Amino acid sequence: MALTLHGTVSDNTVVLSRQNANPLVINGDMAVAQRATSATGLTGSNYPVCDRWLTDIGTGGTWTVSQAADAPTGSGFRSSTKYDCTTANGSLSAGSYMTHQMRFEGQDLQLFKKGTSSAESFTVSFWVKSAKTGTYILELWDQDNTRQVSQAYTISSADTWEKKVLSFPADTTGAFGDDNAASLHMFFWLLSGTNYASGTLSTTWTSNTNANRAVGQVNLADSTDNDWYITGVQLEVGDFDANSIAPFQHESFGDSLKRCERYFCKSYNYSIAPGTNASSDANAKRGAVFVYRQRDTNAVGFSFFHPSEMRTNPTMTNYSHDGTSGKFTSSTTTTTISTNAALNGTRLSMAYGTGSAADDNYAHFVCEAEL
Repeated sequence: MALTLHGTVSDNTVVLSRQNANPLVINGDMAVAQRATSATGLTGSNYPVCDRWLTDIGTGGTWTVSQAADAPTGSGFRSSTKYDCTTANGSLSAGSYMTHQMRFEGQDLQLFKKGTSSAESFTVSFWVKSAKTGTYILELWDQDNTRQVSQAYTISSADTWEKKVLSFPADTTGAFGDDNAASLHMFFWLLSGTNYASGTLSTTWTSNTNANRAVGQVNLADSTDNDWYITGVQLEVGDFDANSIAPFQHESFGDSLKRCERYFCKSYNYSIAPGTNASSDANAKRGAVFVYRQRDTNAVGFSFFHPSEMRTNPTMTNYSHDGTSGKFTSSTTTTTISTNAALNGTRLSMAYGTGSAADDNYAHFVCEAEL
């Protein structure tokens, strides 16, 4: 079982604890949003707002995604991720799809013992609401072994928070890699064309068959009146239902932010979006990396120490004072900066260029190591 008896207190109340010390889903309460609090006109694939949560859209309308101050009453949550349809698509093509995703490192999933005779079940719980009622699909997809399993859930009442608990069977075939690469994808489907919905829903683990992934999924893009909210996502080791699932494993904001910074970090203050123009917002300069030029040559080198050890050597983007990417500010002008990816490590990123004799050179950094 995923929950084990940990001990008792003086009043004979039993204390339950999980096998995992920290939540397996990072930022499941949608509290951390380092990049922005809203992103408009979304198509394609990106991490727009709440940290660790990927939006993936394939010809499925146009969307605004935001961190909403909307959560189920009395749940302890303060925010959710909101999808708002701004351009509808009522006639999906065969290849249309849209998902809200979380991706997991294999080394964080070893408690499931997948691919062994003692493999454990998976249980996902979450709070959800939408203007569009009907059937939705949650899928677990094993990238290491290209295997899939899906479960359907129903949004019964429009614009009403509902808690869902979905259990997925254990899989004795195909182990998760014990490393820092992506092993498991959690797909919250929001629309699916016939390429993903023309077969029979795979409710047990099977080899990947696209037609069986999201059978019965409603089309959330069929009206600009549609929206979809989610918060309180947790993944548990074991088979649970609504009566036996453990309460959400809340973390402090600081602890959650620290875990998110393994995948994305920035030199900007938390509330400042990367690329903000410091000419119009004085706060955007705070946290910038300042250096002095090398005497006689005007060579400038920047070092940015990551607040957390990153998952892998990150992709680094630097910004000048006016928010221009790929540049730094030398005195009051912007100068193209040279970067050397070989100098990017999991603890430190570096960049260099030619500065100004004014000795006032600075830049902001963003480092990304998402799955």
